[in-house]
Amino acid sequence: MKKRVMLGMSGGVDSSVAALLLLKAGYDVTGVTLRLRPDKYMQQSAAGGCCSLDDIDDARRVAYKLGIDHLVLNFTELFEKNVIDYFAAQYEAGLTPNPCIACNRHIKFDAMLRRARELDFDYIATGHYAVIEQNAAGRWILRKAPASKDQSYVLYSFTQDQLSHTLMPLGRYTKPQARALAEEAGLPVAHKPDSQEICFVENNDYAGFIERYTGKTAPQGNFVDADGNILGRHRGITHYTIGQRKGLGVSFGKPMYVTKIDTVHNEVTLGEEGSQYRSSLVAADLNFIPFDTLETEMDVTAKVRYQAAPAKARLIPLEGSRIRVDFKEAQRAVTPGQAVVFYDGDLVVGGGTIQADE
Repeated sequence: MKKRVMLGMSGGVDSSVAALLLLKAGYDVTGVTLRLRPDKYMQQSAAGGCCSLDDIDDARRVAYKLGIDHLVLNFTELFEKNVIDYFAAQYEAGLTPNPCIACNRHIKFDAMLRRARELDFDYIATGHYAVIEQNAAGRWILRKAPASKDQSYVLYSFTQDQLSHTLMPLGRYTKPQARALAEEAGLPVAHKPDSQEICFVENNDYAGFIERYTGKTAPQGNFVDADGNILGRHRGITHYTIGQRKGLGVSFGKPMYVTKIDTVHNEVTLGEEGSQYRSSLVAADLNFIPFDTLETEMDVTAKVRYQAAPAKARLIPLEGSRIRVDFKEAQRAVTPGQAVVFYDGDLVVGGGTIQADE
């Protein structure tokens, strides 16, 4: 009997090609599109968006073309609680969250897997570019995709149970190869642009979204330097993130960077070129994949943002289920609230959330 797979179909080319590859591999595939955004955020697709009504229609058209069943699962309440509420609260706390990681952790690989089990599916699958394997000791591991499209940075929160029940058929393909397969199969989304922005934030206007969502306007406060001298006025801390240079709203005649956000005193600290670099950080809310906990110091490469190049670093366990990450070379814009992800070659060791300075 064929193994049954619930495939998350976003309406994009990657998940559509994942369906094609799973069918070729002999699986019984059902496509599901997750209804995530509450109704008030379900505008028609804009360029670079995702998760809209248009995308649901695209996923349905691909499923029809491939001859597979298609379902829409309503996860709007879970998404609002675990992703949108979290996103707004983190910004209000002076942090910069990664909602895609929260969505993967709580929705795609938790809620969707639980629903798949309720419906007697053997696996879930997605169109992510990463490689899931089982090592010689029987432990499930995650590896970077060999192509430049690698998405392992946003997948570090996988549990062993989730890895053992998840398929990622695109792991060893490149994006051009995926588009070529889609075109060859006549899939209607073969040339659809990739999604770029956060699905519930229009025009990348984080601060405006948070004001509308919470009904609160972030109060203005002072820009200060490292010594506490007042440099000017800021528009509210939700408008800023660590390492930011553009859009400060004040001209200083030289590049100035956000180096700290102080919610207690409602101050944003600015510094000159060089001040935006850090040689170490502390991370919490940790998850490790090849082992359960980090017992001793470990040399790794680490990424402090999705687009960052992996940098040589040493992990040092701390009390309170935290670790210190010491970099060989200082890293730009180490941002509290963002993820730091650790690698050993192409093996994903794990990751955690960057903490604010204590």
